[in-house]
Amino acid sequence: MSVETIFGVQIGGAVLLFALAAMWYWSPRLMPLPLKAALIPLLLLHVSRTLGLTFIVPTVVDPDLPRSFAVPAAYGDLIAAGLALVSIVALRAGWRLAPVVLWIFTVEGAGDLINDFIQGARIHVASYHLGPAWYILTVLVPALLVTQVLIAVRLVRPARARRDAHGTGPDSSALAASPSSPQL
Repeated sequence: MSVETIFGVQIGGAVLLFALAAMWYWSPRLMPLPLKAALIPLLLLHVSRTLGLTFIVPTVVDPDLPRSFAVPAAYGDLIAAGLALVSIVALRAGWRLAPVVLWIFTVEGAGDLINDFIQGARIHVASYHLGPAWYILTVLVPALLVTQVLIAVRLVRPARARRDAHGTGPDSSALAASPSSPQL
């Protein structure tokens, strides 16, 4: 089996693992909770995205790893980690604009992960010596991807419930009898 095939199988297996854990355990427990209680545990994982800086440490990863991949991956993750931390502060402090901060994190964080996948495939990242960064890509990134989806779904859910409760959504009749407003 080629190194790139092993790399793909490991990423696919980890995405499947975290997706199943999310569907069977995390989502059912987190979705009914207020936004603050539901999202802070997921955001804490994203603070670990500082590990992406590993891609610009030439003594850790292959010094020939293209900078066109390494630099955006490293700094995109650093920005996402910072935004995750600001999002946690916003939620814990009860900032009125916390949902806006969360959406900024979500767009940047998801965009960074998507860009990393595209650029990694373009340069055949598995063909480089990645050292410990191999585990970032095959374990942490799949967990980040799945939790990024959970965060986005949780952000959309209260907006949809509010819209439906006010009679403007497709299922408004079902929710109109018991409107619920999202809580921070």
